[in-house]
Amino acid sequence: MRLKLDDALAECPVVAIVRGVRPDEILDHAEALHAAGVRGVEVPLNSPDPLASIRMLAEAWGDRMTVGGGTVLSAASVEDVANAGGRIIVSPNTAPAVITRAVELQLDPAPGFSTPTEAFAALAAGARHLKLFPAVTFGPAHVKQIKAVLPAEAVVWAVGGVGAEQMADWWAAGARAFGIGGDLYRPGQSPAETAQKARRVVEAARALR
Repeated sequence: MRLKLDDALAECPVVAIVRGVRPDEILDHAEALHAAGVRGVEVPLNSPDPLASIRMLAEAWGDRMTVGGGTVLSAASVEDVANAGGRIIVSPNTAPAVITRAVELQLDPAPGFSTPTEAFAALAAGARHLKLFPAVTFGPAHVKQIKAVLPAEAVVWAVGGVGAEQMADWWAAGARAFGIGGDLYRPGQSPAETAQKARRVVEAARALR
């Protein structure tokens, strides 16, 4: 059984963005993330050989972490991620074709949005997880205002410029998930560094509840 996105976020509301990771190192970093308590991993498709990394993650960790692709910009890429075993489809934009194809394949899309128009377009296409990106550009007050008109089942993520120190403000505004990149992983860092960063982020996430 693959771990579903909602179940992963219920354990820890953090998806690690491992942009730039290589297939030969992905499993060591995944082990460090999981040991710290992270239950979601996104491999951006502009990483080296990303589908290989997603396939390895899905095979080794798919029952304990929800895994998938980021920077997914086309329906064809959705299919590539699905064929590699990924469950989550994360995008920087709202592309109805990407969302629709993900839903058709029973995957979990998390499209990027910045305005109410984009948020409702994403919901109409079948998304339930909405990624405010880049979050740092808009601030927590933006989420608070948009949440007032979104349906209760919509899950807003704060992604882009959000780290352990900012999570409490975003949570108070209504964000219920976080995509975290540099505060968890940067290309070239060791698994030990990933573990240290992940413990800090997970500690901040646990304090939210």
